Parts: sequence; structure tokens; C-alpha cells
Amino acid sequence: MDSLYSVQTLGAMRNRWDGITRAYTWDNVQKLRGSVNVAHTLADLGARRLWNLLQSDPYVQALGALTGNQALQQVKAGLKAIYLSGWQVAADANLAGQMYPDQSLYPANSVPDVVRRINQTLLRADQIHASEGLNGIHWLAPIVADAEAGFGGPLNAFELMKAMIEAGAAGVHFEDQLASEKKCGHLGGKVLVPTSQFTRTLTAARLAADVMNVPTILIARTDADSASLLTSDIDPYDQPFITGDRSPEGFFQVRNGLEAAIDRALAYAPYADLLWCETSHPDLGEAREFADAIHAKYPGKMLAYNCSPSFNWAKKLDPQTISRFQERLGDFGYKFQFVTLAGFHALNFSMFTLAHDYRRRGMTAYSELQQNEFAHEELGYSATKHQREVGTGYFDLVAQTISGGNSSTTALGGSTERAQFYTTVTQQPVAGTRTDELVSALSNEKYLQFCLSFPS
Repeated sequence: MDSLYSVQTLGAMRNRWDGITRAYTWDNVQKLRGSVNVAHTLADLGARRLWNLLQSDPYVQALGALTGNQALQQVKAGLKAIYLSGWQVAADANLAGQMYPDQSLYPANSVPDVVRRINQTLLRADQIHASEGLNGIHWLAPIVADAEAGFGGPLNAFELMKAMIEAGAAGVHFEDQLASEKKCGHLGGKVLVPTSQFTRTLTAARLAADVMNVPTILIARTDADSASLLTSDIDPYDQPFITGDRSPEGFFQVRNGLEAAIDRALAYAPYADLLWCETSHPDLGEAREFADAIHAKYPGKMLAYNCSPSFNWAKKLDPQTISRFQERLGDFGYKFQFVTLAGFHALNFSMFTLAHDYRRRGMTAYSELQQNEFAHEELGYSATKHQREVGTGYFDLVAQTISGGNSSTTALGGSTERAQFYTTVTQQPVAGTRTDELVSALSNEKYLQFCLSFPS
């Protein structure tokens, strides 16, 4: 299938399809593509960048982002990838406008919608940055998005994968649960589909990416470590784990655990780029056992690990183990490591602490938050200047360009932000910057001169 991606046979993409099985032919893909070749630039760039990071870095860290601005701050702080959790979309960012638990209750196009919003925010940040004459940050960090259990069968997975790519996702993961009974991996009541059924889901997702002509990173997750139910006993592959008991709904009781998870992951390995075993607690011993079992049959197979907020980290592990946890995982081959619900917890805790303090101390509490923002500008934080952060200066430039430099209605020229917030601050480069040269956090001197050039 190399002819699908002839350009990608060069450089770091040369080994892109090593060990990947496709249950269809190039002719099948051609028939499904149609006659118009639509470019999906963001998804393609993101997938290539993510692949290169996975190949070159010991491991890639990510935090779950709930909004475009959270993703922007992650990139500005130096993270190289973004994770988008279905849990967080269910809780506070879905197209139904509801707050849901992680049970696939929201509209299926909700995650692609948030992918699009995040990419639009990062594109705007890049435009602002470029308009100020800067190029120190690679803004378009690849997004790995949660497709849950596919919201149905293989055809649903095919369409959902296409929607993810259209929105600009670089990587997508699917899990082997029954979509209609889907639960968060750290809840009870999870129902698995037969192993062969999930391989069809993975095949559908890969086919969608091939039809879209994008080398999307495909991650297969198994919940077999803790799921205790199975829809059908039809697959001989699942027979060793079926106990013979049935649930009131007619599901088959299965023996869960690491052995079951390894067995399924080995079956998924030829169809996915990374494998993810959803676990119930942070355990380096189990992580190593899983990795060793996979690598015994598939040497070098990349793995993913959910450093979940559902774990009580300090209760389970000592500080030294926590500090080295991700490094050790990287040694085992866990190349993508992420905190799924980081955005939810950061948003809720920061607002609660501010509100609690504000209720008692009024504006002193807010002023202290603001001073803390100023203190972090030397690290690259810039949202203290909120008007600039969202693009006011960029659209002033648009207005000045349209009017030939004669606009009297530009916004930053007479703003309180220009008068009170601009000082010269120099930033040290952070991980993920395009150059190793010292860059200004906002190129404040240049930007201040730019703002002062406008009439007040």
C-alpha cells in the first residue's frame, strides 16, 4: 500500500507502514475515493508530525484539553501534542449542550467539533504570532482524539474517522467496548465486543484514513483488564475467557485481567499503530508485563498509557516513583503518555479556589491571581494581556491593511491594556520552539511600537 503515500516513503516516514495489515487492496481504496482529491492539510501535517515525534522522542507527553484556549496554553508551555478526551467532551463541550457522564450519550460529531475548535484557536495563535514577526513556536500541535467505541458498527467508525480527519485530528483511538453500553474505562458495567468485531472497527478506521489520503495515527484500546461482560461467544479467540454464566441482559460473563488484555492487544496489533491497555491503577510492574508480552511477538510495537486522574497517585505510589513514572514507561515502549482529564480538573480546581478566595477577600484575591500571571510572563505566559491573546492586534492589522493605514477605529490604540500592561519581558526558549535562539514572550518592544503607531 506504499503507493497510497508515495511522498511519505522518504525520511522519517520510511517505516510508516511496517507491521500494518490491511484487509483490502489499493483498488478498493481508489474506488471509494471518488474523482475529487480533497486535501486535509491540518490532519496530514499533524499525523506526520506526531509520527515523527513518536519516532524521535523517548515518549510524547500530552494533557487533555477541554477548550481551544487550554490547548493554546499547553503549546505555549512547551507540550508537543494535545489530547482530546471524550470524557471531557461529554462533561462540558458536546453539541447537545448537556453535562453527561462518559457513556457515549452525546452526539457523535461532538469530538470532531472540538478538534476543529482547537485547531482554529491554534491557527489564530499562529496568525497572531506571525503578524508580530515571530516564529518561535510550532503552534499546530498534533491532536489525538477520542472516538470512544465508534458510536455503532464499522460503518459508524468509518464515518467518524472521516469526520475526525476533516476536523484536523492527527491521531484517533477506538476501544473494544459495545458502543450502546459504553462506559468510562474506570467505571463498572463495561461490555466487550468479540475480538474479531473490533478488528473490523480498526479496519474501518484505517480504510477511512486511506480514503481521505491521510496517514492518521490509529490507536487501539482494550478494556479487557476490567470489563466482565461480552456480547457474544461467536469468536473462538474469546473462548478461553468465557465463564459460561450469562447476565440478565444476555451478555456472557468473562474472566477479565491482564492476560485477557494482552490476548486482545496481540490480536489488534497488526491493525493499529499503537496499543493501549486501560488499567485500574498505576502499576509499573503490570505495565512492563503488558509491554513485554506485546514486544515478544511484535518487537518495537508502540504503546500508549493513560496516566489517569481516576488514580489516586499519592496513595498508590511514593513521590520518587511518581517523579520517574513516565520515564520508566518510556523505557518499556509507552511512546504516548497522557492525562485524560487534565483540562477538567485544572478548570474546576482553579475556578473553585479563586471563587472561594474571592468570596472571602474580594479584589485582593483577584489581584493576586493577576500578579501571579505577570510573574509567569518570563516563562512565556501571555494571557495576562487578554485583548492581544485573542487577536485584537491582529484584526487591527487587518483593518489598517484594508484602509491603507488610515483607520481611526482600531481597538488596541486606545485600550487600557496598551496603557497598563505592556512592559519588556524576555523569554527563554521552551521545548517545542522552532529555534534555539532567545525569543521575546510577546516581542513586547516591537509590539508596543506597533500599537503606538495607531491613533488613540
